[in-house]
Order: sequence, then C-alpha cells, then structure tokens
Amino acid sequence: MVVFAAVRRARSGALLLAALLATAPGRAQEAPPDPENLPVLVATGVGSFVVDAGAPLSLPWGETAAGTLVALSPVAARLGGHLEVGPLGQRWTVTIGDSEFLLAPASAAAIVGTEILPVSQPAQEREGDLLVPIDLLERLFGATLGVRFAWSDAEHRLTAVRPTSRELPVEADLVHLQGVSTLVLRFPERPRYRVRQEGTVYEIVLAGDRLVPPPARSRPRDPLVRSLDITPERVRIELEPGCAAESYTLAAPFRIVLDVFRRADAAGGEVGVDALAARSARAPGVRTVVIDPGHGGSETGAIGPAGTPEKELTLLISRSLAARLREELRVQAVLTREEDVDLGLDERSALANQYRADLFVSIHLNSSARGGGARGAETYILSLQASDQRAADAAALENYVGEGVADPGSEQFDLQLLLWDLAQSQHLAASQQLAALIQEELDRQLGLRDRGVKQAPFRVLMGAAMPAVLVELGFISSRDEEAQLREPAYRAELVEALVRAIARFKAGLEAGAGEAAR
Repeated sequence: MVVFAAVRRARSGALLLAALLATAPGRAQEAPPDPENLPVLVATGVGSFVVDAGAPLSLPWGETAAGTLVALSPVAARLGGHLEVGPLGQRWTVTIGDSEFLLAPASAAAIVGTEILPVSQPAQEREGDLLVPIDLLERLFGATLGVRFAWSDAEHRLTAVRPTSRELPVEADLVHLQGVSTLVLRFPERPRYRVRQEGTVYEIVLAGDRLVPPPARSRPRDPLVRSLDITPERVRIELEPGCAAESYTLAAPFRIVLDVFRRADAAGGEVGVDALAARSARAPGVRTVVIDPGHGGSETGAIGPAGTPEKELTLLISRSLAARLREELRVQAVLTREEDVDLGLDERSALANQYRADLFVSIHLNSSARGGGARGAETYILSLQASDQRAADAAALENYVGEGVADPGSEQFDLQLLLWDLAQSQHLAASQQLAALIQEELDRQLGLRDRGVKQAPFRVLMGAAMPAVLVELGFISSRDEEAQLREPAYRAELVEALVRAIARFKAGLEAGAGEAAR
C-alpha cells in the first residue's frame, strides 16, 4: 500500500525548547534566563487593541526599561491565531495558518520549525496571559499574515492594519490511489489562512483574502472524503468516519495538500496516522532495498541484435545484486519479481511501499533507434518534466503497458502524475544523490560512457515513498554491449558498481544521522 509521506511541521520538543530558553539576543552561549531576573515591570495597565479601525478590545499591557509588552491572547483571538498553553504554563504554542510558533515565559525568542527567532526582550507571564514585545507580534503575524502593528504610548493603544484583501483563484484535485486520498489545492500565490479541525471536518479559513472557487464540475466519489466545498471564505473538507488527514504545503506553485488515511484499527489492519508517524520516526539508514528487474512475462522489453530479450538480463542482474547486497551490506534485498512473470508498473512501487523500503532501484537496459550508435549508462529520477527529448522518449517507451493505465495526456493520467510527483517530492535530493553515485561507480568500474543523471516521468518510479532510481545499464541495441551483457563476468562488474554506490549512499546517510544525534 502506498504511503504518501506528508511533509510535517517540525515539532521541537524538549531539545528545541531548551534551546529557546537558552537563547536571547547577544547571549546565545549564556545560561537560560532566570525568571527572578526578568526586566522589572515599572508600569502596568489596560489599554486597547484596534484592528483595521474596528471596535477596540481591552488589552493588558506592561512597561519595562526595554520597552512595551502587550497581552498575547486578545491579539491572537482577534487575528485568527490559535493559542494553546502547555502543562504548568511552561510552553505557549501559537498556530497561524500552517506555521506553529513555540514561546516560553522568561525567553526572548520564539521557535518556528527548527529556527530560533530572537526578539527585543523576554516574554512575561502575568495573570494567566503572556505579555510579549511588539516585535514578537510582528514576527508572528506580520510574516504570516502581513499585519502591521503600531503602539501609541500616549493612548496605550495597539493598532493592527491587515493588508488589502486579495482575490485568489484556487484549483482543486482529489485523487484516490492505493488506499490514500490526496487533495491538492493550488493557488497563484500563498494565501493568508489558518487550518481548523473538528472531528473529521477540516477547514482552511481565509484570513483577509478571498477565494475564487473553481468552475462547478462533477467530482468522482471518493472512499475517504465525504464532501469538498469551496466558498470565497473557506475550503471545507469532511472525511468519512474513521479517517484522518495530515496537511502540508509545497511551493512553486503554492499548494496546500491533505493526505487522507483510514485510522489503524486495533489489529493494525489499516495504514493510518500512527503507521505514518512510526515510519517517519525511524532513524535514517538503509535496511531494505527493493530491486525491480525491468519487464517480464509478455513484456520482453528491448531485443538485442542477437535476439537477447531485456527481461532476461535484468532478472539475472537483479538476482545477483540482491545476493550481493544481503552478503556485503547485511540489508534485506527484495525482488519485485523472482521469475519471468507479468507484473504491472504500479505493482512494483507498491511492493516497495509495502516493505517500507529505504531504496527502490529499477534495473533496465537501453535501446536506441540508431541501432549500435548509442552506448553507455544513464540513471533516471522521477520528474513530471523530462530533462530532454531523449529522456521523454525513453519514459514514454517504458510506460507503455496495456491494461489499467490511463492514456498519457488524459485528465486521469495528469492527476496520477500529480499524486506521484507529490509522493517523490521529499525524496528528490536523496534520489539525485544515489543516481549520481551510481553513475560515478559505473564509470569507475567499467569506464562506461557517462550519459549522466536525467529526469523523466517513469511510471515505475511513481508512487514510491522512498528514494527511487531507474538505471539503464547499457544499450542492448548495441551489438557490442549486448555481447558484453551476455557475459557473467561483465554483469558481475555491473553489480559490483551498484553495490558500491548503494554502500556509499548508506554510509553517508547513516553518518549524517550520527552527526545529527550528537
């Protein structure tokens, strides 16, 4: 079952909170601030808070030698921020749109994700509220919602001016694939919004902007999403009972994405939020590699001048690669097919997801209409846009299978590409790194012509929720390279190069995890 891993907001926990408490402007290496030595409040009172010349709200304030502090709760309530107070009041969380800020009394900083934001003076807890400096409000609401603040000492008045409302068109795509429903909302630029959840209802509420809903069209029934309603003020998504969702954002263009899953039952029979969290919490490393011998059964792949079918050689190479990985790297190596059988392209990446693989490597041999003129190896990673026409043609050839595949260029195929691109987006850098190592090792081991790392919409890579590459280990259309590929000794050298590349990738990943843990 495909697990579309969501890009989650970083939750700092005790480590980052300790860093927050230890950090103040110009004092990053000093001990955490002592609440007993906070700047003294030399004056306090109740002033007013006005948003866009509206009716004033009561606003407690305080004055220290470092400047003015104002109560956070009324500001958050009026501007649409969700405020939560942790146990014993030691941590305050402000959620604005998809951004989550952590604050702490006696700390002159805030945390968003893994970034520490210093401010002019520490926040102070007073009568159940948190008094914060004005520049902290600018950090919270200015950066996310575009709000501008001004404080009047004479009137003890805080004024907030929200930016002019924009009308933003929104496009919505909802697709269900292999047990996961993914809703993608696309905008021409980032809207000002907040996400609100109650039970199985999720709402994306606009803050100052207005949406231009897409033209009305019939939506296919979805097994996990009961309804989707878009108005100028908000997007409302109601899930089916027993379902949950995770939201994240992507840029260029700006997209809000919701991945919807059935919650895991007591027997663990469904992939749900708990299963996703367990997967993401695993330490980085390479424990399981799924190897995909290209083609098989009625899909012979390319045929060499001497009549050698691609499917036979890819299986021989893949079996040898799996054995060497088990022996040398002590990893679990799984083949998508052990014999000469038909296997759908979607089934191959789905198998990798079922095994929760750390790498997916699809083994192929190239072919060229120019016959023996083309030589060398090339490695592909997934992209909706091919890096060149040759890469586009190669993907089109490999993607051609008979049953159950949407026609390229059709709306269904475009939606599938969208989903698969989301699934691979967070693994792009790792896939690129592995592909580069493979090319380097093939060149070092065999002196093959390095045709480089390329990008193309290979269907077999789509939906893989881990770093994934497709390797073309030579041109079977070349009489010379076909003869080499038929030799066991030559295939062993190819396998040796692949093992070394995966070993280097594994070592780098695990070394990085070790450094991060120190």
